[in-house]
Amino acid sequence: MVKKAPRRTAERILEVTLDLFNRFGEPNVSTTLISAELRISPGNLYYHYPAKDELINALFDRYDGALTELLNASGGVRDVEDAWFFMHTLFELIWQYRFLYRDLNDLLSKNRRLETHFQAVLKNKTRAVRALLDGMGRSGALHIDAREIEPTATSMVVVLTYWLSFEYVRDPRRALEPESAQAALLRGAHHVLNLLMPYLEPGQRAHLLSLASAYAAPGG
Repeated sequence: MVKKAPRRTAERILEVTLDLFNRFGEPNVSTTLISAELRISPGNLYYHYPAKDELINALFDRYDGALTELLNASGGVRDVEDAWFFMHTLFELIWQYRFLYRDLNDLLSKNRRLETHFQAVLKNKTRAVRALLDGMGRSGALHIDAREIEPTATSMVVVLTYWLSFEYVRDPRRALEPESAQAALLRGAHHVLNLLMPYLEPGQRAHLLSLASAYAAPGG
């Protein structure tokens, strides 16, 4: 029992840190604030995570592990319905770790490990989107020239990566609040998949339009 206590404390520290980073932005959260929120001494916090970067890296590793597992499922996407579910699930994960995207440029400029690892994230996202396009192409859901696959995949990854920044610029006071989550995620999924409109089979195009209409939210 005694051996498990440090792990439980470390887990709790990460959960509270993630919440604070998401609410206030990583640059605005100090280790003093984290320890105060946890009601533990700064020394106890430093025992588990001697530097703020270690907290950031630990949270990133969790995100990266969950992201890798999700991206591996992209090859199973066969039609618009699958793609809608996949993109929405992906945006839910991004929202769960939204501080990474809200403060991305600042984090990369300060954290060398994150800088190199996030480059791998972009490559993995692009590879997954290419697999999604290949799967939908094989099933006949879309028809795209091989020369257009790479730029289309890149455009989709750009929207995936910077969508929350766009939401934040549109409404800095409310965009990243929990009550805004569902609408933001739906708009993001819609705009990523909208890039496929020119290539979709007519029935699939109509289905995407119906999905977007059914889930439309104000401000989309």
